[in-house]
Amino acid sequence: MNEDSSRALLPPGFNDILPPDAAFEADIVGRLMARVRASGYEQVKPPLVEYEDTLLAGDGSSMTARTFRLMDPMSHRMLAVRADMTLQIARIATTRLAHEPRPLRLCYGGQVLQVAGSQLRPERQVGQMGCELIGTDSPVADAEIVALAADSLAGIGVADISVDLNLPPLVTSVANAAGIDAATLARVRAALDRKDAAAVKSYGGRAAGMLGAMLAAAGPADPALAALNKLDLPQAAREAVRGLADVVARVREAAPSVALTIDPVENRGFEYHTGISFSIFSRRSRDELGRGGRYRAGNGGTGEPSTGFTLFMDTVLRACAAVPPPKRIYVPFGVASPETARLRAEGWTTIAGLEHAGDQAAEAKRLGCAHVFVDGRARPVA
Repeated sequence: MNEDSSRALLPPGFNDILPPDAAFEADIVGRLMARVRASGYEQVKPPLVEYEDTLLAGDGSSMTARTFRLMDPMSHRMLAVRADMTLQIARIATTRLAHEPRPLRLCYGGQVLQVAGSQLRPERQVGQMGCELIGTDSPVADAEIVALAADSLAGIGVADISVDLNLPPLVTSVANAAGIDAATLARVRAALDRKDAAAVKSYGGRAAGMLGAMLAAAGPADPALAALNKLDLPQAAREAVRGLADVVARVREAAPSVALTIDPVENRGFEYHTGISFSIFSRRSRDELGRGGRYRAGNGGTGEPSTGFTLFMDTVLRACAAVPPPKRIYVPFGVASPETARLRAEGWTTIAGLEHAGDQAAEAKRLGCAHVFVDGRARPVA
């Protein structure tokens, strides 16, 4: 390996983003942010690094295994690099913005760093964009967040959007009513996440039949709700299912083109969620585009009722409609600045010559331009 190739080597899971992809990502993030700001979500910018005991406190403990840590040479305290931004927004809302009227609508965009990727998403530095609606437990808020996530994606050209709705607390409610202990519940949840009906039957005890029926109910929203309504669920679970049906109806009204499915037992990635949660998909991508749901902001999961969503920009970018390349025009050395400004106002990307070129067409081709500015006009390069 020579010196140049050695200098280009990056750690696993990290990549340089080159032209035109870097500009494409910046444009997409900007369009997403503009769309959610138009719906009243105000932008905040949390720091990349926080004190470990702050960032990983309470619900943040669920991110411990995914978080990079380092020693701060100034304070001599341990720092943590954020692996997710949602809990940072919750901290801002419940401290610096605690005096603001509720509900509080916030949006954000930035990079996160994770100790390890996954088989489907090996990247360890990932862009995120998202929204949080803080200070209300209304199903109207749940529906607003789901519809806003779908609308934002549709606005950047993502087609065939589907949302899979989940109820992470439903399993806990059924297990508690059946007297299932915490250790057994953990095994039940793992089996449900694997969709392992045999293991659910083995670990589920008195609730095995109901848990198996909940597992089998997963699918399109209407049949799933019908199946759940037939079960003799505990009171808290019945209320949760009624709330889910309300959200389904409201999302359909706000975003009728979005396909809705329900998986009442899914828990992976929703460890700190306290109510209706969801994952977003598109037929253009095998990976989820984002996820979100209800949680408690601050105070270790006992704070303000909140809901929100996070979009994973690496997956979102792959699902976006292709954007035509910019119109690049070579402007020979010596052309007056007003002419160049006029071209840019007309939508051209101008590439200015820095010295006289003998063959202007050849120079334009060399610099990736399909046109050259000659005699006051844009002429195609043969």
